[in-house]
Amino acid sequence: MLEHLFETEMVVPIVREEVFAFFADASNLMRITPPTLGFKILTPLPIRMEEGTLIDYTILLHRLPLRWRTRICRWNPPVEFVDEQLKGPYRKWVHHHIFDELESGKTRIRDRVNYALPFPPFGELALPLVRSQLHAIFQFRQKTILERFPHA
Repeated sequence: MLEHLFETEMVVPIVREEVFAFFADASNLMRITPPTLGFKILTPLPIRMEEGTLIDYTILLHRLPLRWRTRICRWNPPVEFVDEQLKGPYRKWVHHHIFDELESGKTRIRDRVNYALPFPPFGELALPLVRSQLHAIFQFRQKTILERFPHA
């Protein structure tokens, strides 16, 4: 299986515990996902986040509705958590969220996504589009998070 890596990071002027609490509330995922993805959480809210938690979603991929199920496979507040796709559009999707405490009450948010595209080897033809979409999704996410935590 051919795997790819997407990484991004940002710094917010908020202490790590507060940032982690924001991510620990699954309903915030809808807020930081671009509306064009038609993202909806199907699992009843509130969701108790812990290792083993399953979350079901729907997303729109080129206007086609897709079901997506993830499992929290690592839960280490307020340092990190990892979710992995059990069912969805990717052959593999493992998203590692890392929260680094910085000086002056700031937090670095790092995202590391290991993914593999479906339908090998033909799925690889979509790699440039997928990379572009991931970049746009995480750009939207960062903009929204900075709007949510504006004070420096």
